[in-house]
Amino acid sequence: MTASDTDTSDNDSAGPSAGEGPPSRLHTFFRDPRWALAMVRATVLEAAHPQIGAALIENSTFVAHPWRRLRNTFQSTQRMVGSDAQAREREAARLNRMHARLRGTDTKNRPYDATDPAARAWVVATLFESSVTMFRLSGQPLEQDFVEELYAEFKAMLAAMGDDPGHLPETLPEFWQYFDRMVATELENTEAMRVILYRLFEHLPAPPLLSGLPTLWAAARATAAPVVGAIAVASLPEPFRRRAGLPEIPGAQTLMQGAYLSIGLVRFLPESWIDPENIINLLSLTPGSDNPQARTVAALQSRIERAAALIRLLLPLPEPREPAARATTVSPAAAAYRRETEDFFRQVLDQTGNGTLDWPDLAAMARELSSRLDLDEPEETRLYQAFADWWQELQAALDTDGDGSVSAEEYAAGAPAMAGPALIRVAEVLFDVTDKDGNGHIDPDEYRTLFRTAFHRDTDTADGNGVVYTRGAFVKEFMTFMAGRQRTTPFDPLLAEA
Repeated sequence: MTASDTDTSDNDSAGPSAGEGPPSRLHTFFRDPRWALAMVRATVLEAAHPQIGAALIENSTFVAHPWRRLRNTFQSTQRMVGSDAQAREREAARLNRMHARLRGTDTKNRPYDATDPAARAWVVATLFESSVTMFRLSGQPLEQDFVEELYAEFKAMLAAMGDDPGHLPETLPEFWQYFDRMVATELENTEAMRVILYRLFEHLPAPPLLSGLPTLWAAARATAAPVVGAIAVASLPEPFRRRAGLPEIPGAQTLMQGAYLSIGLVRFLPESWIDPENIINLLSLTPGSDNPQARTVAALQSRIERAAALIRLLLPLPEPREPAARATTVSPAAAAYRRETEDFFRQVLDQTGNGTLDWPDLAAMARELSSRLDLDEPEETRLYQAFADWWQELQAALDTDGDGSVSAEEYAAGAPAMAGPALIRVAEVLFDVTDKDGNGHIDPDEYRTLFRTAFHRDTDTADGNGVVYTRGAFVKEFMTFMAGRQRTTPFDPLLAEA
């Protein structure tokens, strides 16, 4: 969910009617740059809910792949607030299928279920309340009528997901009582909340297009992360900050209000400069993409890297000291293999970033691929089932200590066993769902849908319409990639990059 301007002259309707366009207030809020801060605040409040926090920490890729998660969330929100009623219905159905797969128990052995109506109502509540708070902290409080209309539209969005809007209070005064009660009694200092506040921004990986500038990114992150964290904490309701034991940083309230005021001024810049779709697409581009923006930034990266190399020549750094010799020596080939397997494990297999390979990691792969291809039933279920079968195969082959997960050490010792029959089935199902027209090969348009770029390889077959990707070539390349034997493939930006 995102927001935009408060100009109420665009549309005075109180909410969407059946079959009409998007919720008027939500649509006008969608592109306000202040919503970036409000979204962080809402996400923290969501993560503090025990059920939502458990679902996030066990299933989400927001730690290991935050930029990909941002793009997917933005695209989902676009569909939910867009004018296409059919697109809204399809997206609501997709989200419901995704939520139905997210259930389990937390570290306190309490069950969680992403389809729980009360938990989903809390998600909508945090988005609405953070929208209103966004304007209040910016020195631009909303009129009561506007707030009531906005509340009606958020309730309508809950109804669009198939939930009874009655899970939120009927009137606005009752909502504020409900919100205060939730903050005072239901929210907890969850692990997911702590990760968002204290780990996510401090360890935020560079977006794909800036991955070649690690020093520059590390310096920018070290400067910005503490500021963003302090602003997020300061914006939370004071009773919850006190109950959760969150630190009171001197000057944080002033910093937070100044941030909201300053970012609010950004909305007066030319729209093309601050359009969130343009910004997110730019952050998500990979250096090898055929997109003109990617080529421009890649050229800039190359110049910066050459300048950095020149500086290192003129001002050489001290030679690093050799580490103390170990009792046992490892051959260069073995050390290189170890590094490669650890990188592949961390970047590709461990999608949730918890340090082990579990079913949620493979489910996250299926979820990403289903989203890329915009799959409906039954294709989506076929893909999930193929990944579930592969997980059973991996457990049997690699989980040597029987703890229900695969460690990096277990993977390194048994990596060749990954390329079994179940993985072949994953590749075959992925080919089938990508081959939309069922003609037995992946053409350039279908290739771009999956990889978000044009062909960057010589395929082994061509027909009268140009280059195509045959089933055999696709399955072979997917297998070599997922077994960790070939990293220079299109699958890197699909599953490995942040």
